Amino acid sequence: MASVCKSVVFYENESIYLHMTSHDPAQTALEMAHRQGMIRLRDAMERGIHPEVLRRLTDQGKLIKIARGTYALASADISTHHDLAVASARVPSGTVCLLSALSYHEIGTQLPHEVWMMIDRKSHKPRIDRPVMYFVLASGPALTLGVEEVEIDGVGVRVFNPAKTVVDCFRYRRHIGLEVAIEALRETIKHRRATPSQIDEYARPCRVASVIRPYLEAMA
Repeated sequence: MASVCKSVVFYENESIYLHMTSHDPAQTALEMAHRQGMIRLRDAMERGIHPEVLRRLTDQGKLIKIARGTYALASADISTHHDLAVASARVPSGTVCLLSALSYHEIGTQLPHEVWMMIDRKSHKPRIDRPVMYFVLASGPALTLGVEEVEIDGVGVRVFNPAKTVVDCFRYRRHIGLEVAIEALRETIKHRRATPSQIDEYARPCRVASVIRPYLEAMA
């Protein structure tokens, strides 16, 4: 006779008491969502979990669907930057940039309605319905310099640091507006999120040093 184990899984202020075998797919799915912050259909299927299991857990109110093929615990404490976590789970090679990076670092007044993400110019642009995303294509130093690894809702997220983000704002000023770039520079310097020398360090390889320098000198 197969042995049956009893387990208690704690999620925030509630406990779910489950009587199930050690290989129960529903239990595995809930544990994955708890440990990783969310669970993707692709990852679940790799663990032998049928899509119907996630649908049933959603119908039972234990999971919520936060994007196509992506689920989270219904009891999860979702942060204000949850869209960045979802976007990064869908595009792990991308880096949060420009308006979304400004918002994450709390620089300026921008509140983007989409997730701005930089990806390799040679890569295939993903088709994602949720969250709404704006992809910026780049290569070389513009793509690789100034990347920080942070964790949001249990998901590893790549985001450009404040100095590199300011440089990107000037590099892509035709996309976001020069006034946004100037505001980002002013707020970054004012609140000491980066120094002028750090900004210049990224501006030179990204070929916008001559563009930024007059504004840096005016703020000195």
